[in-house]
Amino acid sequence: MLDQKLKKRAIHRAKIIAGQLRGLTQAIEKEEYCIELLNQSLSIQRSLKSLDTLLLQNHLKTHVRHQMQHGGEDEKAITELLKIYTLSNK
Repeated sequence: MLDQKLKKRAIHRAKIIAGQLRGLTQAIEKEEYCIELLNQSLSIQRSLKSLDTLLLQNHLKTHVRHQMQHGGEDEKAITELLKIYTLSNK
């Protein structure tokens, strides 16, 4: 379940990222200067990290809170967060 405010912001960010990716694809097709392509790619990566932050914020506010309040599920929450932490640091 998504917090409706965070959902709206996440959808908005995802649409921006889709536009950025289309722009990068067009720039590659036009064979623009490599540094410009890298700048666009890095900008997309920063945007994805921003989206990740929103999604993690939602997860903490909803699912993790629920898991911690209902004993027995706290280990699941810890395992999930450690997995995300590991993936984000590779």
